[in-house]
Amino acid sequence: MRGVLLHTPGDVRVEDREVPTIVEPTDAVLKVAAACVCGSDLWPYRGLEDVDGPAPMGHEYVGVVEQVGEDVQNVQVGDFVVGSFFASDNTCEICRSGYQTHCVNRQPGAATGAQSEYVRVPLADGTLVATPGQPDPELIPSLLAASDVLGTGWFAAVAAEAGPGRTVAVVGDGAVGLLGVLAARHLGAERVIAMSRHADRQALAREFGATDIVEERGDEGVARIKELTGGLGAHSVIEAVGTQESMMQAIRATRPGGHVGYVGVAHDVSLPGQELFFSGVHLHGGPAPVRRFLPELIRLIWDREIDPGKVFDLTLPLEQAAEAYRAMDERRAIKVLLTTD
Repeated sequence: MRGVLLHTPGDVRVEDREVPTIVEPTDAVLKVAAACVCGSDLWPYRGLEDVDGPAPMGHEYVGVVEQVGEDVQNVQVGDFVVGSFFASDNTCEICRSGYQTHCVNRQPGAATGAQSEYVRVPLADGTLVATPGQPDPELIPSLLAASDVLGTGWFAAVAAEAGPGRTVAVVGDGAVGLLGVLAARHLGAERVIAMSRHADRQALAREFGATDIVEERGDEGVARIKELTGGLGAHSVIEAVGTQESMMQAIRATRPGGHVGYVGVAHDVSLPGQELFFSGVHLHGGPAPVRRFLPELIRLIWDREIDPGKVFDLTLPLEQAAEAYRAMDERRAIKVLLTTD
């Protein structure tokens, strides 16, 4: 099969690789229908995380079940399924409390790399969710979004306590932030403020339900949020970047008693204890338990109540994965979908 490998920062190659097979009786092997490049893939691509190369890439995937291990019961060959970036048994106490990304048996969800023609998924019964049938082609981008960026944006909105009567501010205009806008509006937020300096992303944010756009960043961005909220700050803030500046911007833009849902993968973030102590702000986040939300997200997509697939503004064949990485790195694309046919 063909699959993406990251050799060194900036060096993405599509090469011949072995087709994965069943290793454990709880595994499944999927024929990947679509994969994509994640913002978190850009950290090693940019050299900001170590590359243990050549490293298989990709953790977002949808596809058709090709093989199952002898212990797999919840999915069967021929099912179209959506998975998560972490594999979980979905039965341990942590999973049952809704935090499958912290499952006591958690593993990488796409064990062999999802940017490929086939992928092995461990703990298939707890990780994969079958769709009600074979999806129409136009639904595949949205189902793919559910495997990470939609589920992550949804968790961020839930962690930030987005809901009726609340003002939600979103720090970050990548795919996760934009889908955090969609999630906040679907959860009933009265006002959603998207923080973005890019016209194309602002337009998509408004399409997803943003009521206001703030272009300022840092302290100026915080001041603008407070100006829009009577000097108090937002009830709920989604942090979808993972830098020191974005985290402090999120905390400082939140009113006392408000909530920050942080899902940007943190890089060199440290929190000033005294400021946090006197802020009165709740912090909750981390790697999103996408599996908790998958059944509902699939239903919403299947019933065409939401269309998160709009976040993909560039589609390329798998063979052009290197260009997909360049386009996202250079901010020429919000998110790139990779086709495997």
